[in-house]
Amino acid sequence: MTTQAPGAGTDWSIQEIARLAGTTSRTLRHYDDIGLLAPSRVGHNGYRYYDGTALVRLQRILLLRELGVGLPAVAEILGRDDQSNPAAQAHALRTHLDALRAEQQRLARQIASVERTITTMEGGGELMADEMFDGFDHTKHEAEVTERWGAEAYRTGDAWWRGLSAQDKAAYQERTRQLGADWTAAAQAGVAPESDEAQALARRHVEWLGSIPGTPGHGAAPVKEYVVGLGEMYVADERFAANYGGEEGARLVRDALAVYADRNL
Repeated sequence: MTTQAPGAGTDWSIQEIARLAGTTSRTLRHYDDIGLLAPSRVGHNGYRYYDGTALVRLQRILLLRELGVGLPAVAEILGRDDQSNPAAQAHALRTHLDALRAEQQRLARQIASVERTITTMEGGGELMADEMFDGFDHTKHEAEVTERWGAEAYRTGDAWWRGLSAQDKAAYQERTRQLGADWTAAAQAGVAPESDEAQALARRHVEWLGSIPGTPGHGAAPVKEYVVGLGEMYVADERFAANYGGEEGARLVRDALAVYADRNL
C-alpha cells in the first residue's frame, strides 16, 4: 500500500492549529525559533501557516513530549527522520500508536474497576476486593515470576515493594516510566543496538534490573542469562513490549541488552 503525503495544498493558521492541538501560538512560535517546527509558509501579514506535513510533525512532537522526552531529544529524534518520506513518518507514528493503545488498555481496566466500586457503594452492595484493583495490582504476575525465578524471588520482591514509602514507590515508577520512554524514543529514532546511545540505555536497564530485590544478581551485576532471557521475553510477550512502544522497541531492547551482556557480563 502506498502512503501519500498528507494535506497537500491545504494549510491552517497558527491560531487554528494552537486551538486544535490544545497548545498556544506562543509555543508554536517557540518551536519555530528553536528549529523544531517551521511554518509551511508565512503570509504577507506575517501570520504563520502550517500544512499537513507540518501537522504530522507537530503530532509527533506532542506525543514525544507526553512521553517525557525533552525538546533537545525531540529535535534529535525528528532530525534523523526523512521528512519527505510519508511511509517513514507513518511507521514512526505506528510505534506511537502501539504505546498509546497499551496505555489505553491499562486505563480502561482502572476505569472499569473504579466504576464497579462506585456502583457497588451507591447500591449498598458488598465490595469485592478482587474486582477493585484491576489495572493497579503489581502482583498480577506472581505465578509467572514464581515459575521463572522461584517463590523466594517473588516473596523478596513483593516484600521490598510493600515496604517502600509512597514517595519511594513514585520515584521507582517514574524511573521505570522514563526508561521505557527513552527506549521508545530510541527505537523511533532508528538507533542501532550496538550504538553508544543504545548501550548507555542498556547499562541503565541492567542497573535498574539489579536494583530490584529478588532478581538474579541483585546488588551486583545481573547474570548474563537473566538479562538476555528478559530481552527475549520483552519481544515474545506483548504486555512487556508495550512498555517500550511495541514490538519494534522491544526488539531494540532485546538486541541492545544482548550486545551489552556479551561485552560486560
